[in-house]
Amino acid sequence: MSSAQALAGKKTEILKHWFQITVESYPADTARFLKNQPDPFANPVGQTTYRSLEALVDALIAGSGREAMMEALDPVIRIRAVQAFTPSKATAFVFSLKQIVRDCLSGECGDMVPLDRRIDEMAMAAFDLFMGCREKIYELKATESRNQFFGSLKRAGLIAETEADGPGF
Repeated sequence: MSSAQALAGKKTEILKHWFQITVESYPADTARFLKNQPDPFANPVGQTTYRSLEALVDALIAGSGREAMMEALDPVIRIRAVQAFTPSKATAFVFSLKQIVRDCLSGECGDMVPLDRRIDEMAMAAFDLFMGCREKIYELKATESRNQFFGSLKRAGLIAETEADGPGF
């Protein structure tokens, strides 16, 4: 049996375990809420995470490329990028998929190397997305700080802003 067929047969089980491990990376109270609140309006993080993980499992089954993986990863990585995760902790949930797949398939498919490579590609895509999101966040913070600084100088009467060339001293 191919790895794709074996994965497809165990998709629900794999997805359930992967979601559980992913939300357990949050503090205990948050993890409990994310797991137990089914309302998508009350729990958008949990629902977005679940949908992203499901799309990633589907991409893995279909043998989709990096672009499809990045599209599926984007929502969950954007959420994790604005939270207090280090890059390694934010993307570690992808690597946990390897063990979950091994546990769920336990001998049902032969060669796991191609599957491992695709999961590694998924992890690298997650890291790239995370770092891109963090760069954007820092860029926005720097722009906001600069705007506050020049706004303070303007209010203090230390600079005059002209339409053509921006702030001037």
